[in-house]
Amino acid sequence: MSGAAPAPASGERDELADSLAELFTNVSLMVRGELQGTNNQLSLLEKMNRRVAEEYNNYGDVASGLRVFVEQLNEKNQSFDEYVSQIDAIDRQVTEFEAVVSMLDKHVSLLEKKVKSAYNIAPTQ
Repeated sequence: MSGAAPAPASGERDELADSLAELFTNVSLMVRGELQGTNNQLSLLEKMNRRVAEEYNNYGDVASGLRVFVEQLNEKNQSFDEYVSQIDAIDRQVTEFEAVVSMLDKHVSLLEKKVKSAYNIAPTQ
């Protein structure tokens, strides 16, 4: 017996080569499938990012529109300030007028009593 291992038979060698080839093919398919899955996830993530970016752009447009709307409301509010001050002035004048009317009413009532007492007319209620 010599120290070298016996050479495998030709049939065994082809079977081993076929098995190895099939193993490499299966591993290759598995790696390709994993890579395809990762590629699909990245593609989905890219689409989601684009969609979110569009949504944020829309939010920016809405915010700009709201800013313009608020500015317009502030302008209208400032234009009403003049009317509010006029209304306040009218209110003060009405209050003063009511005080004058009240004083006149008391004065008329006093005069009425004097006239009735001068002519000896019985007071009415």
